[in-house]
Amino acid sequence: MRLQRISAATAALAALTTLATACEDSSEQGPPAASAPATASPAATGAAPATLAGAQAHVQQYTSCENLSTDPDDSRVPLSGFIGAGDWGITERGVCTDKKARGEIVLFLTPDMKAFQQAAKDHTAKLLAEGRGDTDLASRTVVGKTFALTALKTATAVSLVDPPNSDLRILTCNPDVFVPEGFKKEKALVEGCFLTDYVNSPDGQGSPHRGAVRDPSTEGAAKPSRPSTGSPGLPSAGSIAELKQLVSPQTVDCTSMTVTDEHIQSIDYMPVVDGPPSAWGVTQRAVCGRLGGEQRAHDLNWLDTVSDMKTLQTKAKAAQLADLKDDGRLKATASKLLVGTNIAVETNNANVRRGLYQLQFLYLNCETGFTAPAGHRLEQAQVEGCVLTNYERPS
Repeated sequence: MRLQRISAATAALAALTTLATACEDSSEQGPPAASAPATASPAATGAAPATLAGAQAHVQQYTSCENLSTDPDDSRVPLSGFIGAGDWGITERGVCTDKKARGEIVLFLTPDMKAFQQAAKDHTAKLLAEGRGDTDLASRTVVGKTFALTALKTATAVSLVDPPNSDLRILTCNPDVFVPEGFKKEKALVEGCFLTDYVNSPDGQGSPHRGAVRDPSTEGAAKPSRPSTGSPGLPSAGSIAELKQLVSPQTVDCTSMTVTDEHIQSIDYMPVVDGPPSAWGVTQRAVCGRLGGEQRAHDLNWLDTVSDMKTLQTKAKAAQLADLKDDGRLKATASKLLVGTNIAVETNNANVRRGLYQLQFLYLNCETGFTAPAGHRLEQAQVEGCVLTNYERPS
């Protein structure tokens, strides 16, 4: 989804979060946060600058905030009529530039922070009632004790709230916002809103992962959600027929499926398993899609039942690292290996992978230094140097 820029006629009523999400796309978000009790926030007890220059100096503890201007017509404020003095308990408005993130920061002096948060809540409630359910899901409205700001770049918001000593927090008033494990959820000054040090962003540039790298084999029974309190586990199947039933037809089109040990590939679809399947720990193997003949192959995906998952992951790691060696990217025709406990699917189709992630399959990623953003799964693989995840870097 994408929040649209608002017209000048209604801009004076625009929420800070509307501006923030107008500048970057949003997409499918995680499930609602667990209903753990919120705690008091340092944002309510921290420093209380009485001027915009004081707010600027406070922000500069965490990131760049240069060339402060209070000109209401400054072109760095991207929406004509964006809220200013007299709205939301705001007495002064200014704008500065975060040179590190190459984006702007709109600053608001708000001596009556409760009035500001109440106005934010009222505006969010209005947008939610209009059916704009993604409001505030990727909020970049940051609050302190006597000032607030909108960060126009995700990296700016992360720099402001991520340091352990920061007394700044993201303000959100959407009850469906998901706060992952390892992040704070604190009381706001108005009921129905909360403060957090988690910056959500669908582009993968939000808050870094803080949760432990989980080992699904030790987590017990599957849980019907993302791992805010544990791993949902990995899927399994007792045969190729059961695996086909699990993934087809909604995720993988197996209308045409060939069960074979032959090495089948095409110029457009390259499997992960290369050579005799048994050497990769694969018990039985099938290929779904239209095989090549008079016409080129279409929609090829490979299904595997696996007797030795460690061998499969070890050989897949070697193949992945060899592919990444030249330019740090996998070939567009190369499949990614998504695994369950004793099954795997090989596909180079991003839409198929999205469906498989919903079924709790995870991608074997062996990139050096890889980590997933907060809110995504990051779990132990069976081979050192790799993780299992449902996050893929934007290409």
